[in-house]
Amino acid sequence: MNAGTALFLFAHQDDEFGVFQKILDERAAGARVVCVFMTTGTVGGASPEARNRESLAVLTKLGVGSGDVIFAGQQLKIDDGALMHRLDDAADWLRSWIDACPLLHGLYLPAWEGGHPDHDSLHAVGVTVARQAGLLHLARQSSLYNGYKRPGPLFNVMRPLPMNGPVEPVAVPWGHRIAFMRHCLSYPTQRKTWIGLFPFVLLHYVFGGRDAMQSVTPERLVSKPHEGALYYERRQFTTWPALSERIAAFTTRSNA
Repeated sequence: MNAGTALFLFAHQDDEFGVFQKILDERAAGARVVCVFMTTGTVGGASPEARNRESLAVLTKLGVGSGDVIFAGQQLKIDDGALMHRLDDAADWLRSWIDACPLLHGLYLPAWEGGHPDHDSLHAVGVTVARQAGLLHLARQSSLYNGYKRPGPLFNVMRPLPMNGPVEPVAVPWGHRIAFMRHCLSYPTQRKTWIGLFPFVLLHYVFGGRDAMQSVTPERLVSKPHEGALYYERRQFTTWPALSERIAAFTTRSNA
């Protein structure tokens, strides 16, 4: 059975934690699953190999072929945090890959949610390229983390923003939930990050049991993901005006 190709776009190695079940669902439907990481996941020229190995090991356990895990960010030399400055390069790479893919039937993106500038940047790239290719109907976004209605350093994990539209629930069987929580402990290079994330992932799977997908729309790219300070602004990674200015210029160039 060949159901075509499902393309999953990630900004960083370990971002796959938000779509573990969807990867399994696509494989069960007979699709070829391709996972692309659009930054090195490191800064300052540090080697991404350790992070690459961690994600490759987890994705292999989910049944993704090693040849279908692509570290495009390493090829393009896009550092963690730098994707907003390399939108055209990422879009060119994605266009070329999609042009060479004979049967794309699913495109999965990080949500437009103000959690990390690389996540929103990749969302903008994916939505813009999908619109140009006539593939918007295939694109779905999934939440990783955001600061919507959370004060100070607090954040939501895997909780979609209502502004992004209706939620398409993805059921996660109990056996998978346990396996997924184990997978989330498989990123030792990101131990500090996962100390903050893991309790919320645990609560999500114990008391929720459903992941969520939402459709995408280019119109959202001109709107702030949510009111108030965005999480990446609180962390002083960048500001909404700085990111939105770069995304607006990118979409203008892409539409020319």
